[in-house]
Amino acid sequence: MRLWSRVAYGVAITLGCAGGGRVVAAQLDQARQAAGSPPVGLTLDQAIAAALANDPAYAAASASTGSARLDAAISRAALLPSASAHGEYLYTQPNGVRNQAGQIGSQAAPRFIANNAIREYASQLLVNETVSVAGLEDYRRARALASQSSADLESARRDLVVRVVAAYFGVLDASDKADIARRAMDEAQSFDDLTRRLESGREVAHADVVKADLALQQRQRDNQDAALALDKARLDLGVLLFPDPRAPYTLAAPAESPLPARSEVEAAASAGNPDLRSALAAFHAAHAEVLAARAAYLPSIGFNYTYGIDAPQLAVNGPDRVRNLGYSASASIDLPVWDWFSTHNRVRQSQLREKATQAALTTTQRQLIAQLDEFYQEARVADDQVASLRTSVDTARESLRLTRLRYSAGEALALEVVDAESSLAQAEAALADGILRSHVARANLQTLTGVL
Repeated sequence: MRLWSRVAYGVAITLGCAGGGRVVAAQLDQARQAAGSPPVGLTLDQAIAAALANDPAYAAASASTGSARLDAAISRAALLPSASAHGEYLYTQPNGVRNQAGQIGSQAAPRFIANNAIREYASQLLVNETVSVAGLEDYRRARALASQSSADLESARRDLVVRVVAAYFGVLDASDKADIARRAMDEAQSFDDLTRRLESGREVAHADVVKADLALQQRQRDNQDAALALDKARLDLGVLLFPDPRAPYTLAAPAESPLPARSEVEAAASAGNPDLRSALAAFHAAHAEVLAARAAYLPSIGFNYTYGIDAPQLAVNGPDRVRNLGYSASASIDLPVWDWFSTHNRVRQSQLREKATQAALTTTQRQLIAQLDEFYQEARVADDQVASLRTSVDTARESLRLTRLRYSAGEALALEVVDAESSLAQAEAALADGILRSHVARANLQTLTGVL
């Protein structure tokens, strides 16, 4: 604990120089407190939720999705009229003569002919609107990109779910293998004790004791390796879930469920696959980009409405009751004439990108069909093999029992008992790997169809 305190203090001081020391120190303190807390019970859904809250790649994808939605909102706002308030005071040096350009009588003339008076005040409300096909297509493109980003976010979520599921059941698999190694070591210890008792009664040779000792030593090493593999698996999952990966936790194995029918899986995959939705949205965005580029050949129309004051006095009424407050309105049209084929080249660029997205869409469709068939067959074969592996474990356990009985009766060799113990350990380990393979295959299938 003292060493941990020194390490936490050193890291906090080092990062504090960069402006983040207090935050890191608080996180380290929370991690230290979590290390001494009781184990946290987790289900698979809770583990997925914790990983979604901590994973930086998913956070980046979520930020990109939010930014794309805001871009769509900005594009939509560009289609609507905009209003702004304008205030200005303008002073121009007089030229020494007077003229009749003012509202009433003669007054000092400004030196700049573009200005109306030597003092000019403006306080106006401006409303502008521009109507163009390009703006409408840009909005459609922004909406398509927002849909693509949303689909990419779902793809990132499902990729993370697959990682969490693999790590989750990897911990359960490593735990099962640790239990198997411990049972195998206990069995080897029991057989070693048996050979020593039989040797003391001069019923077996010392070679049987040597063989049992060698088997016990191997089982002890296997037990250590299994415990180490369990620690590594727990840390790998802890990195995904907790600020401190060493935080203690327990996992609950989910209930087994039957494999759904092939038709149900195909319907769910075609309706909810995010990769397909992302590719389709990318194609729609590219098509909208082509239309927006072509719209540059068309004219754009602008409208302006101004209401307020633009006069030599900052007042509603000027001298002799002259009304300063008023409005003006204008309409304009811009028609493209010649741009040295720039619009033509932009259209060609967008068409090339559209062809690329169309090729990506067809490839995604083919990959979806292949992955659906692959994942379903993998899940079906894994389920069938789990049942077969359970039978093998029962057979190996019965074989060990009978071999031990035969050895106790002097009808079997020590080598046969050791081989039977090895066969049982291998069968149980194979069953644990088969269960892991089944769960991962089901997770891949469920993420493909949108269940997880």
